[in-house]
Amino acid sequence: MGVLKLKQLTAFLFIFFIAAGCSGLQMEDNKQNVGMLVESTINDMTWGQKGYMGLLLIKDQLNKDVFFEENVRSQLDVNQQVQSFAEKHVGLIFGHGSIYGRYFLDIHKAYPDTHFVYFNGNQYGSNMTSLNFDSHPMGFFAGMTAAEMSETGHVGVIAAHEWQPEVGGFYEGAKYVDPDIQVHFQYVYDWNDENRALELYDIMKEQQVDVFYPAGDGYSVPVIEKIKEDGLYAIGFVTDQYELAPEAVLTSTVQHVDRLYLLAAQMYQDGNLPAGILSFGFQDGVISMGTYSEEIPEMTKRKIEDAVNDYIETGRLPNE
Repeated sequence: MGVLKLKQLTAFLFIFFIAAGCSGLQMEDNKQNVGMLVESTINDMTWGQKGYMGLLLIKDQLNKDVFFEENVRSQLDVNQQVQSFAEKHVGLIFGHGSIYGRYFLDIHKAYPDTHFVYFNGNQYGSNMTSLNFDSHPMGFFAGMTAAEMSETGHVGVIAAHEWQPEVGGFYEGAKYVDPDIQVHFQYVYDWNDENRALELYDIMKEQQVDVFYPAGDGYSVPVIEKIKEDGLYAIGFVTDQYELAPEAVLTSTVQHVDRLYLLAAQMYQDGNLPAGILSFGFQDGVISMGTYSEEIPEMTKRKIEDAVNDYIETGRLPNE
């Protein structure tokens, strides 16, 4: 039997075992602990680290025992770790990324007393919730900033995937500031492939792009480091990346994943976390702009801040 077929059979038997013989775990009354599955690592200085900080917030503010597991990338990995969490009385499991949608969809019915939460997807079940960041507006304000600060008239996004809402937002924000600006797009098709991201950066640099938005968790840091070396500008992504390169990072679009973790856990504790697809953004305090560089003129900074505040109050972007 080939290795792939053996793994598929193992995964099938594991799920069958859970569905047929583990009903005792499903009826646990003490399901107050919280777990997190991470596709890569909690030490990436961006997405993974933010998830871990959210887990620590839950531990500190809700007095929960918390558990996490790194490098969980397949259905079999998820099955094994969910079973391990069940034995530790975990009632709320965060899958820290969009990949966990399809994995949780395959297994959630076997654990009806566990609530499964993951990020940025459209799959859900009776005990399964997708938490989505309303990323289009943050891309819009990143685009505004880029267009305001570009000297060449060329700005660019190095995105992980075409479907990211912040990509379209960036285009709209840049065009709102300057209808004639050239907006360049490149796609890594992976959240973590820094070598490919740096190759795309070099392509954009040759196209005269002087302000970049590296919208990918695992590669934003190395791309910003290269931007710093070349004396160009960047918009940080997910975390406030100003301290990485104060002379290069104009501002950041910050997703406060830790706050959203705490909010979801509080809702779960209160019995108010619904199944389905939930969306959160600037108005909920889980997205904000980061530290502004001194490179940005005061009038430009005020223009961006006013646009953000108006959006928070009205729910309308400046071009609407």
